[in-house]
Amino acid sequence: MKLGTPLVKLPRQYCAETLAKEVAALPQSAWLPHPGRLPGNDAVPLITPAGQVSNGFAGPMAPTDALDRCPYIKEILADLGAVWGRSRLMGLAPGAVVPEHVDVGYYWRTHIRIHIPVVTNPGVAFSCDSETVHMAPGECWLFDSFCLHNVKNAGDQKRVHLVLDTVGGEKLWAMIAEAKRHGRDAQPIETVAPGSVGYATPLAYEQVNLPAIMSVWEIRCHVDFLLRQCPPSPALDAATERLEQFANAWGALWAQHGTDTRGLAAYRALIEAVQRDLQRIGAQRILLIGNEVPLERALAELVFMVAAPNAAPAAAAA
Repeated sequence: MKLGTPLVKLPRQYCAETLAKEVAALPQSAWLPHPGRLPGNDAVPLITPAGQVSNGFAGPMAPTDALDRCPYIKEILADLGAVWGRSRLMGLAPGAVVPEHVDVGYYWRTHIRIHIPVVTNPGVAFSCDSETVHMAPGECWLFDSFCLHNVKNAGDQKRVHLVLDTVGGEKLWAMIAEAKRHGRDAQPIETVAPGSVGYATPLAYEQVNLPAIMSVWEIRCHVDFLLRQCPPSPALDAATERLEQFANAWGALWAQHGTDTRGLAAYRALIEAVQRDLQRIGAQRILLIGNEVPLERALAELVFMVAAPNAAPAAAAA
């Protein structure tokens, strides 16, 4: 999600020792390879579609058996107060990296990612935009995934982070706003000890995270968002005009079909036509300000691949 600032440190300190004990008690078989097969990257699924052991990110979410074995992690989820999507323990072997990249897909338009280091070393560095930090054990961070970012483990010990994906919640968004107001070094930090968080309500998990067919209002929202990230140019003017025509045509189909799958062929025909025209206009040469992602790619990942499903979104979430 575009946050407007590369890195935000939330006003929380969790018990890294308790977290490390819970992680160490999990069987080695709980660790899965990275879905993109990045060397040295693995993960333990904690919240997944239907609570199954997978790297899935779409569908009704539920806790896995691994999360049920980690009571302090569940306390952390309760403390942050959000609706939880796919969440994991993520490992990074000594010498391994997460290469520099930008997340522009549909998943990342709606989700933020929280990092809480469990096991780390001074050689671990997280870079986002022009800022690089070492996240200390038990700290709580989030970052702007719309910026270029990468992770490197130059140490001799495996790094393990608790990584939580969420669309947020009233309490969490208030905490983020407070952290931005205070600044990283001025804000008071609250220590959340094991056993100190009560469960007034059960943990909340995503039940809806992908549209059946994208509404015309959501189409316009995402298109307008991307166009605002582009520098002025004649090509942008032409792309903007063509995308307005596309949104108008989509609105007509939406009024006729809504989410009725009998309209899928017509929806997909609109997508194929606008993609051809954007290629001709040169949308692949229009680069978003700040991260230099081509507008053509951003539209494809954020809108066209998801608006009328003819296949599961690929590589939408790392």
